[in-house]
Amino acid sequence: MEQKYNISSLGKEFDKLLEFIKREGEALTFSKGELMERQGEPARWIAYVESGCFKFVTRSVSDKKPHTTWFSFAGEFVADYPRFLYGRSALSTLEAMMPSRVLRVSGETLRNFFSQSIETMELRAVIGEHILCQFHERYIDLHCTTPRERYDLLMQRCPGIVNELPLNAIASFLCITPKTLSMLRRDITYGKK
Repeated sequence: MEQKYNISSLGKEFDKLLEFIKREGEALTFSKGELMERQGEPARWIAYVESGCFKFVTRSVSDKKPHTTWFSFAGEFVADYPRFLYGRSALSTLEAMMPSRVLRVSGETLRNFFSQSIETMELRAVIGEHILCQFHERYIDLHCTTPRERYDLLMQRCPGIVNELPLNAIASFLCITPKTLSMLRRDITYGKK
């Protein structure tokens, strides 16, 4: 699946993390629907997605309804960060949306890597800052953009997503109903703004 923004474009710090995971990680294949982590159970893994896609699903406390809150595509990392570093309960279920191939290491392995030197400790800080920026941008998008603008931003990040993933997962991620998403797509197809 094509995407325009991936972790490798973010600099040498992320190259170091990827090199470590390639060296220490195990290659795994996930079938569509298979889980890497389950909400409420100890989070244990970080993986580099070589191919495929994962969705982050969190069930609400009140009605137990599933909400798709994030996607990790090929060229990105998938993890319940930083909870996996300490085996804390996962806040989300990480589910393969299609057959996916990853390189995976445990939180304990990565934590040991981070403790090796000042340089690797700085890498940990950079990763945390990057993730904080991603979530801050998502938070602002949810509060300050229209559904159409959120859809356009997702299409910029991953243009092929509508051909690969169910529309209900995309609608949940955009915080709109599937019906609203269908109307948006119809308006785009027929040139309405």
